[in-house]
Amino acid sequence: MSVTRAPAPTEATDPAALARWRAVPVAVAADLGGEIALVDPGIRPLCPPGRQPRLFGRAVTARCAPQDFGAVLAALERIGTGEVLVIDAGGAGDCAMLGEILGGHLRRLGAAGVVCDGAVRDVATLAGWADFAVFARHVIPRGPMSAQAGATGVAVGIGGATVHPGDLILGDDDGLVVLPPRAVTARIAEAEAKL
Repeated sequence: MSVTRAPAPTEATDPAALARWRAVPVAVAADLGGEIALVDPGIRPLCPPGRQPRLFGRAVTARCAPQDFGAVLAALERIGTGEVLVIDAGGAGDCAMLGEILGGHLRRLGAAGVVCDGAVRDVATLAGWADFAVFARHVIPRGPMSAQAGATGVAVGIGGATVHPGDLILGDDDGLVVLPPRAVTARIAEAEAKL
């Protein structure tokens, strides 16, 4: 078995509208509803309220097979500055998909952070980085058992929300929301009015 690598997304996002979303808190975005998807609150920030770095960036996706983080490794080849690694581990808590080593590598690559519907480890280190946000469903010390399967660059399910490559991920102390590119442009004026 090998990791499936889908082509990069082609749907463009208006850079000016994207930049304006930086000022919008997750609660304001969530209240807009519609195509703005709310992520299950079981996927929580690692840091306590008031210390959690804000998460803002376009999604690079990885769908992991049970106990296998091959898709996470493949996604490292795609991640760019300011992007967010979104890991669909099926909500499993039996092994970590990311820890200090991969988190540190993502951080050096300029990634904004990671969202994991699964487990992470080395959380004292991960939570100590003020420039890298981590949201996860579970914490466990055991690492993955293999690195041979999964898919990257595909739509994934994260806490009941579907995330496509290139979607905007917003995260703060209140949780996470996902915005498709069309909502980034179409809903920003409404978000700013509500703010």
